[in-house]
Amino acid sequence: MKRIVLFLVTNLAVMLVLGIVVNVLGLNRFLTANGLNLTGLLGFSLVMGFGGAFISLLISKPMAKWTTGAQVINGSSDPTHAWLVATVERFAGKAGVAMPEVAIYEGPPNAFATGAFKNSALVAVSTGLLESMTREEVEAVIGHEVAHIANGDMVTMTLIQGVMNTFVVFLSRVIGYVVDKVLLRNQNDGPGIGYYVTTIVMDLLLGVVAAIIVAWFSRQREFRADAGAAELMGRRQPMINALARLGGLDPGEMPKSMQAMGISARPSGLMALFSSHPPMEERIARLQQAG
Repeated sequence: MKRIVLFLVTNLAVMLVLGIVVNVLGLNRFLTANGLNLTGLLGFSLVMGFGGAFISLLISKPMAKWTTGAQVINGSSDPTHAWLVATVERFAGKAGVAMPEVAIYEGPPNAFATGAFKNSALVAVSTGLLESMTREEVEAVIGHEVAHIANGDMVTMTLIQGVMNTFVVFLSRVIGYVVDKVLLRNQNDGPGIGYYVTTIVMDLLLGVVAAIIVAWFSRQREFRADAGAAELMGRRQPMINALARLGGLDPGEMPKSMQAMGISARPSGLMALFSSHPPMEERIARLQQAG
């Protein structure tokens, strides 16, 4: 319940901030008596599309800690904690990024990396992951997450999400205007019901297409992070073993904002189109085929 409340409150706060911004800048006045102001609409779409994505990126690390209850263990004297921190530090050095914060959270087997910048990231592993995997497999998972950081995946996915959001907002309003003024022949100065209904419908339909595209990019990023982990480990087998182990475990639910950065997910059927992660079998096969 805490995760759901935080997710809803955060999204409401983001929408409130974006609403204030477009009002202050006058970007919400793209519908004029003379027609559709495409320049104004593009500005509105860019703010709404990229604004939410970048705000989410900037607050991703504190949100991850709050929603998962992750406890930072840098500097802990616990032997397991010290080993985790040392492993992250070793891989971060190899990957050429600054030492991330390292955290543990209570939950089923999973792990994630997040943060707005490469040199101020967070790597978190669950208690379920530590309890169900060998140390070598955990190291491979950590390598995977450090590879995400080194590849700049958090920023890349934010940019892709921002571009898709912008297209959805822009196209849905253009189509709504055309339906309202051309097909339904609304002669009033302001938009009619056709504009509002069409915009809502197109937001939903185009949003589905955008989600499929973003998910495809996310799956390609997972293959790269798997390969990156193999490179950091110096061989592929530990990552293959870790993926095989995860394939037989239930990764559980992660907060929506963190799902794309987790190590494990279970896509199936039509929903695989919307999954941020490829099937484990496909990831293992890709690693085995690597030269």
